[in-house]
Amino acid sequence: MRPGDDAVIHHDPGRRFWLEVDGEVAYLAYRIVDEHTVDYASTWTPHALRGRGLATRLTEHALAWARERQLRIIPSCWFVRKVMERPARD
Repeated sequence: MRPGDDAVIHHDPGRRFWLEVDGEVAYLAYRIVDEHTVDYASTWTPHALRGRGLATRLTEHALAWARERQLRIIPSCWFVRKVMERPARD
């Protein structure tokens, strides 16, 4: 297991999903467009935390959250779009 793999993902409703590792914060920012739609606007991982898969974890968590609520997802962030286009894992 890599450092940060067990970091808890937090949620600031209507704003962002985030996690903290080694005192640094990675996040996925979003906005609610309407009662049926969420816009995933951007992801950010500090340079010291890059390469650990944290942005992917945040994105997969956020996508699952939206799907559970049957929300339409607008992937404004290129990284979110990239994760959505990947083939599903078993």
